[in-house]
This record gives sequence, C-alpha cells and structure tokens, in this order.
Amino acid sequence: MDVTFVTSNPDKVVEVRRVFREYDIQVRWSRRALPEPQSDRLQDVVAAKLATAARPGRAVVVEDSGLFLDGLRGFPGVYSRYVYDTLGLEGILELLQGKPRRATFRTVAGFRRGRTTRIAVGTVQGTIAPRRKGHNGFGYDPIFVPRGSTRTFAEMEGPEKDRYSHRGRAIRALARKIGSSEKE
Repeated sequence: MDVTFVTSNPDKVVEVRRVFREYDIQVRWSRRALPEPQSDRLQDVVAAKLATAARPGRAVVVEDSGLFLDGLRGFPGVYSRYVYDTLGLEGILELLQGKPRRATFRTVAGFRRGRTTRIAVGTVQGTIAPRRKGHNGFGYDPIFVPRGSTRTFAEMEGPEKDRYSHRGRAIRALARKIGSSEKE
C-alpha cells in the first residue's frame, strides 16, 4: 500500500517512513504546511488537516503532536510548535525552574482514503531533562527523557527512538488500523 504523508517537516517524514516500512506501507511526501484551527485538542487539529489534505483516489496521512508539561498545567500542549518557535528549548527549561518536570508527549495521526478515516493516538510519559542533551532528532527531543530510559530522544538513534516515541506509537497503531480496513 502507498500513502501520502502531508507535512512541512522533513524530520517527521523520516520517522513515519521508518515505522510504516515495518508494515509494508510506502510513504510519499507532500511537503505542505496545513492550516491548524484554534483548538485545545490534537484530534480537532488532525480532523481539520485531514479535511484539507484529502484528495480523491489518494490515501493521505497527517499528524499533530504536543508536549504537555505537568509543571505548566499542560502547556504548551497543542501549541508546542508555536512555543518552540518563539521560546525555544531554553525558554521551556527556564519556565520549568522549580516546577515538576513530568511530561507527556502525544501524537494523533489520521488516515483518509475516500470515505474511510482512521485515527490513532500515541502517548509516552517522561520527564524534562535539566539541560539539552544529544544531537539527534528535532524539536523537543534534546530535553525529553521517556519513561524507561535515562537518555533524551536526541541521544537515541532513530530506531530506538521509534520504540519509545509518541509518533512511533501512533503510526504503528494507525498502520494496524489501515491494515484492518484493507481487509474489510
């Protein structure tokens, strides 16, 4: 099966291709920034992206991710990209000084082909490191330590990160749902 992954982020394409390959799903990339509605829910953002990205006869996949920090009452959540672009990692580390460092990374991934839509969620619990560590990955990877590891995502090679990551979990769940819809 072939799907078109619609995103402006080339790093996400690498991750999604690596995970979908496990399910014999080939990924084409449509490099587009999709509009995102003002919403507090990742599911709403993904539904809007799917509505915009859908094309007759094509299977499309989109995703949206958020970092939810306990010490900041869930902030930045759905607004993670904006916060990353404006405050950066150092800004997040500064905001967390003296606060709990527990964090949840969540991805909602969506698939649409014709009238068939599938949604999957991937979540990973962890903590925010006291400082940046590692050179792999992108975004919040240098400060996020998943539960069960002592290293940040940025200290891991891609396949190892995929085993822990929110995006890897969401894409695996989506691949299983896509596979079951193919049998219907």
